[in-house]
Amino acid sequence: MLHDIDLTVEDGEVVGVVGPNGSGKSTLLRSLIGAHRPHAGSVLIDGVDIATASRRWIARRTVFVGQLLESDPALRVSDEVSLGGIAHHGSWRAQSRAFEPRIERALDIVGLHDQAHDPVARLSGGERQRVQIARAIVHGAPHALLDEPTNHLDIRHQLELMALLRRIAPTVVIVLHDLELAARTCDRLVLLSEGEVVASGSPRTVLVPALLDPVYRVRSAVHTDAADRAHLTFRLPEAPAPSDPSLS
Repeated sequence: MLHDIDLTVEDGEVVGVVGPNGSGKSTLLRSLIGAHRPHAGSVLIDGVDIATASRRWIARRTVFVGQLLESDPALRVSDEVSLGGIAHHGSWRAQSRAFEPRIERALDIVGLHDQAHDPVARLSGGERQRVQIARAIVHGAPHALLDEPTNHLDIRHQLELMALLRRIAPTVVIVLHDLELAARTCDRLVLLSEGEVVASGSPRTVLVPALLDPVYRVRSAVHTDAADRAHLTFRLPEAPAPSDPSLS
């Protein structure tokens, strides 16, 4: 359940939504695309209240990428990617032909051109996630929403996916668990706890012990390297600090 959410995402921003399990991150994302209707208040996309908009209007302006690709295993990679155009063309065959150049470009961007005719079922988890990204690129919506898309990926595939964020859409809202990854990728972070926004701002202002410790119920330390990248360490409140002589 979300409470008193007041959030504006500016055009061109990459906004990361972070917080512990059950804090309302996925609910917030679903609310932004109309899959979850708020009991009070409103959600606006490009100034339009989505409660008054058609599903197709919303679908043309937003694209959603989840944790895992749910697909017909018999589909080829290019067929799955072509589905990104359905919001613009009702017929799959019509949009597939019309979007062929865009499909090829999207497959090139995510590095799957050589697998275009392979069945999706043969792909690894990382490759399937890249199929989702390619489909989102074909969609061409101005606003992208991603729900923990890196959860099932190894480190390399996580970095590759995050490097593609701005190729998906000009404006991105992404739910992430990895705070360092969020700090390196996002222009702004929104920290949720128990359905409320605890903080919203630059990674430098949000990723501080005064905010992280009570939300995650841990003891944290934040260090910045020479490249101005944040590095975080965590321990349980009852655990001794790493520098404690008792650990020697």
